Amino acid sequence: MAIATAAAATLALLCLLAVVPTGHGALQVGFYKGKCNGTDVEATVKRIIASRFSRDRTIVPILLRLHFHDCFVRGCDASILLDGKGGKKAEKDADPNKSVKGYDVIDQVKSALESKCPGVVSCADIIAIATRDAVVLGGGKQYTYSVQTGRRDGNVSVASEADSNLPGHTLSASQAIAKFKTKGLNASDTVLLLGAHTVGITHCSFVRPRLYNYNNSGKADPAMDPALVSRLKSTCPSSRPTANNFIVLDQRTPLTVDNSYYKQILARRGILKVDQNIATDKLTNATVKALATGSSFPTLFGGAMVRMGAIQVLTGKQGQIRKSCRIVNK
Repeated sequence: MAIATAAAATLALLCLLAVVPTGHGALQVGFYKGKCNGTDVEATVKRIIASRFSRDRTIVPILLRLHFHDCFVRGCDASILLDGKGGKKAEKDADPNKSVKGYDVIDQVKSALESKCPGVVSCADIIAIATRDAVVLGGGKQYTYSVQTGRRDGNVSVASEADSNLPGHTLSASQAIAKFKTKGLNASDTVLLLGAHTVGITHCSFVRPRLYNYNNSGKADPAMDPALVSRLKSTCPSSRPTANNFIVLDQRTPLTVDNSYYKQILARRGILKVDQNIATDKLTNATVKALATGSSFPTLFGGAMVRMGAIQVLTGKQGQIRKSCRIVNK
């Protein structure tokens, strides 16, 4: 009874967090209404993302990762889209970003909008809108949330800043919370945004230590379900230590946005150590349980995405509206 009461209290608190204002600072819902020569900006983005989704459902985790990796470095300013220049590496060249994708579809959306209203829609806003549309396609209409727009694009992109700002996959729950706190997000936001691991993949190189030599023990991580250990060892065999096969993060519904991720990590089936850690740590366990057992995840996840999308945004006369998302305007 005490556990049920605690979960209910946690869920009530989470629901309060889901109440999202219509604007963060200068951001607002519907910022582009009437500003694109009769073109509906969000409808244009939605059409292009839906077309890509119909051919490739992995566009959902691709855009979620792109948005997250952008916002955690210099804020949500599309700095991750900038190419390196003059031999200097940009964010996309940093080790954590070398497997980030989605640049092509953002370019496609930008080109379509530039042809209708040049210099109006920022690359940063395109990322935010496109990610929302992908989430809805991957999870259903219940995952719809209003995207606040009005961001402007940054002029700086430095590889070393990605290395130092992006959270690692082995963090403890307290370390993850502290990392997210530096971006103005709280413990509940941390758990909710890690819920993006309901879709997507990782690779053997990130999981192998948990399978064969956890904490230099020569054994598997005892926190992982033995049946899952056995399955993953067949994917990442010790006889092929350089094999870097992919592993889906949600072993039950890997291409669907849902709350299965939380059920999986409570069953000791978290693939990345940080995922398993938030399930077992007392700082986050109640939130994980509430999300695993209730129907609140769609609304709460949308709220967390809005809050993440407001990290250190450039607005007004700050930054610029790039003509090409890959280069700063001359």
